[in-house]
Amino acid sequence: MAQSAREIKRRISSIASTQQITKAMEMIAAVKLRKAQAEVLNTRPFFQRLGASLAAVIEAAHKAGDPLPEIARSRPGKKHCLILFTSDRGLAGGYNAAIIREAEAFLRKHPDTELVILGRKARDHFRRRSQTFLAEFINLGDEPTLRQAQEIGQVVYDFYAHELFDRVTILYTKFINTVTHKAEYRHILPVVRPEADQKTAAEMLNALYIYEPSINAVLEALLPLYVDAAVYQSLVEAKASEFGARMTAMRNASDNADELIRELNLTFHRARQAMITKEIAEIVGGADALEA
Repeated sequence: MAQSAREIKRRISSIASTQQITKAMEMIAAVKLRKAQAEVLNTRPFFQRLGASLAAVIEAAHKAGDPLPEIARSRPGKKHCLILFTSDRGLAGGYNAAIIREAEAFLRKHPDTELVILGRKARDHFRRRSQTFLAEFINLGDEPTLRQAQEIGQVVYDFYAHELFDRVTILYTKFINTVTHKAEYRHILPVVRPEADQKTAAEMLNALYIYEPSINAVLEALLPLYVDAAVYQSLVEAKASEFGARMTAMRNASDNADELIRELNLTFHRARQAMITKEIAEIVGGADALEA
């Protein structure tokens, strides 16, 4: 029984040490989440406004009867490119598993799909299943930069321009709040109707614009910017979702450790009480034997 009590105390000490780590990771994730959440709130209005501007230029080109640039035209083919956003590290609850399940569902629905992967988790998952991909981007860090988004966007833009695929879709995790995140698709190429809220789009379409040197020249300048902005905004959303998921997972782990420590303490005291009761019984029995 004494050995059992020592083993229980050893387990309590081990769990308490693990709990200290999970609490520290929760605090770190909370600090990173605050920064990422502020960046999400800053990038959403810019991307919506950019989408509204692009929609206004495309509408102006249609009204003027100007042909759209090749990059903006719909293609008859059905070959897709899926840009998948996951994290480089785990310990984020079901964050990576949920987005990978969604990607696998997309691949089953569209078998002729090329992958561009961001994050070590998705790369390792599809590599184990012998799934090929056009490009991979890992070790992007905890604070995404516009330069990283431009590099990713340029690769995708060049592949699309060389007709390796006909449609480009981003699959990322949209940040809603600390505990709620949603896997979401963002269609970026060919540009049909970019994202914009209805009020902003109406204001842009009703305004009068003069395009210099031409509508097509403005479109050719806006399209790469739109692709880069879509990648960057999705990357920021995914990072905020990752930190939120990790903070929640570490909080749950700390709470579970608390519960386990309470149960082990109760078991320890029961074992200790049983040991004391047994020793008292042995002493009383020995005294009775001596008196007899």
